[in-house]
Amino acid sequence: QVQVVESGGGLVQPGGSLRLSCAASGFTLDDYAIGWVRQAPRKAREGVLCISSSDGRTVYADSVYGRFTISRDNAKNTVYLQMNSLKPEDTAVYYCARERGRYCSSDYDYWGQGTQVTVSS
Repeated sequence: QVQVVESGGGLVQPGGSLRLSCAASGFTLDDYAIGWVRQAPRKAREGVLCISSSDGRTVYADSVYGRFTISRDNAKNTVYLQMNSLKPEDTAVYYCARERGRYCSSDYDYWGQGTQVTVSS
């Protein structure tokens, strides 16, 4: 059964860091691109970062460039989102999603349940 499960969310102060994990099961992570998408109340859904399985290229949003990093560990079938220099504007539910193919295209077929990230003093 194909499944992706996020973890690692929580409350952090502005300027702090968090690492989110996306544990994949039911498929080989190396065969698919994986993206992180966030949803904040009263805001449009935003694709944050994606990593391709084919060449390791990443796709990123301007809002997180230089602060967030995506990586994968194929042996553990896990994708990570390292979030540094967090801002209150980063507060959102973060979702891990599987792309339909090897390249980042914002065309997802499986989603995780989401993990809440709150940046506040």
